[in-house]
Amino acid sequence: MDTKLRLSQQPEADELLGRSPLALLTGILLDQQVPMEWAFSGPHAIAQRMGRDDLDAHEIASYDPEDFAALLAAKPAVHRYPGSMAKRVQQLAQYLVEHYDGDAEAIWRDASSGQELLDRLKALPGFGEQKARIFLAPLGKRLGVRPPGWREAAGPYGEDGSYRSVADITGPDSLDKVRAHKQEMKRAAKAATPVAKPVRPAKPA
Repeated sequence: MDTKLRLSQQPEADELLGRSPLALLTGILLDQQVPMEWAFSGPHAIAQRMGRDDLDAHEIASYDPEDFAALLAAKPAVHRYPGSMAKRVQQLAQYLVEHYDGDAEAIWRDASSGQELLDRLKALPGFGEQKARIFLAPLGKRLGVRPPGWREAAGPYGEDGSYRSVADITGPDSLDKVRAHKQEMKRAAKAATPVAKPVRPAKPA
């Protein structure tokens, strides 16, 4: 895997994402409750702090949990919630070691269909239905991982010409469009949430 990505908007961090399946997978895992650029610069920060030029699932899986949490919490923190995300990153690495001998790319290398790939992604710790679909989209759009039915499995994130997720980011302009879409989705969700009316106390008889 050697693909040019522009997710963190930092050349060295993006270079790692483009050549390291585990780094890209970790970036997707970190992409919640923080700006996208912050999340996707995380794998590079972790690798640097471990004194490596790439992430290794076996090393992360066997790392002392307290030391790994401290590594992510060191300023500038890798995530807004470094302790909980350190645990999730280790759980992901442990799963990869147990099921794929630490080879993240094996998740999609021989997937026979989009649905099979989606099921494999959904089985990963920290990956629900939406995150699995979001990750499937850049695999198809940016990395050329296109088993039959991959667009359907990715759902709306697989649509061509959309600006819904990290799959559609190729630079600052598309990043702005994806961010605007996410903000619009949040506004729509907030507007659709019914506001509870205050309960008035009963009048005394």
